[in-house]
Amino acid sequence: MSLALATLLYEWRRYMAAVVALAFSGLLVLAQVGIFVGIGKGFTAQIDRSRADIMVLGPGAKALFGGPSGLPRRMIPLVYSHPEVVQVAPLDGSGGRFQNILSPEDQAKADARAKQAAKGGNKVAGGGRKSEFVNVTVIDAIPGFVTVPTDYSETMIEALRQPFAVAVDQTALKRLGVKKGDKAIYNGKTVTIGVVTTGYPNIIQPTLVMSRDTLRMLGEADTGQRVGPLMVQIRDPARSEIVAAQLNKKGDGQFRAWTRQELADANSGAMLDDQIIGIILGFSAFLGLLIGVVITWQTLRGAIMANIKEFASLRALGVSIGDLRNIVLELSFWVGIVGVFASALLTWLVSLVATAGGVPMSFPPVLVGVVAVFLILIAMLSGFLSLGVLKNSQPADLLR
Repeated sequence: MSLALATLLYEWRRYMAAVVALAFSGLLVLAQVGIFVGIGKGFTAQIDRSRADIMVLGPGAKALFGGPSGLPRRMIPLVYSHPEVVQVAPLDGSGGRFQNILSPEDQAKADARAKQAAKGGNKVAGGGRKSEFVNVTVIDAIPGFVTVPTDYSETMIEALRQPFAVAVDQTALKRLGVKKGDKAIYNGKTVTIGVVTTGYPNIIQPTLVMSRDTLRMLGEADTGQRVGPLMVQIRDPARSEIVAAQLNKKGDGQFRAWTRQELADANSGAMLDDQIIGIILGFSAFLGLLIGVVITWQTLRGAIMANIKEFASLRALGVSIGDLRNIVLELSFWVGIVGVFASALLTWLVSLVATAGGVPMSFPPVLVGVVAVFLILIAMLSGFLSLGVLKNSQPADLLR
């Protein structure tokens, strides 16, 4: 065991402030990255968990929500003509106003609360009714179909096959004021909450999932000459990259085929490339750098000063000032490593709390690695700034 690591282990209390500063600096950046990427994952959860191996978007699309992702309907037979393609279905959806319908008992309770609030000088609008704008996505209510997420059971699919039945994620129930089996109004028409899903949170707008037939009965199905992105299932998912390349060649620039993982990575990148999000993350990184360097630098400086006699003893034994500097830099490196693990622990705890509260979080491995290197560099920079203290480690001071 090196002297630097032994010093950190036996005198860990002296370096705890530096570790905590690094941990919270990493948390500051990772938490925001996790939230922004998680929001994007909330929009694409149904696609990410579908049986689609390839997604076909318009030629100018850089991600699912970046650029024109739709394409002409005539492209469907062209994609289907590939011998390894077994299913093709367009991604359809809509959006509109959603209102809950209260039972007579709930309405009576809501009216009573409104009267009680009115006596106190407050006003409760709507008598307990809730109104929200919702997104709508569709599935083809057929077991094993390409648009059906893999975690949908046959019971859930059968429930959505019923006319005007919709699915709502459990995190949106309170916000929409409904529960399973309730009736509600969507764009002026009555729908039934037939399925409650788990793991499809959306903190921006609640999402309804319905069958393509229900969307058609609501009069909102896309029947024009253009369709949304195409979800494609092939015989051998392991050949998705090869088939996607062949489809791109076959399309001759009329569309672009993506593997599902390629599109997921592009969606995450598009979320982080947003100008406002980039500014927020850049400022957080700068703030984390500033806080981490200052606190870690002062902590390391104080710890070295506390051990200055030990460093003087090493110099008296013939250890050069250059070797002492290497010890300090190595000590800084180990402080950074411990800070990375502490940051990972804090981020994991925050993600658990966020998940329990219905806030989706996702952490791309590449960005996690960048933040880890960022924290180690902060620690090393702090150690470098602390090297000047070693000038006080004069062997003659031991005689005082």
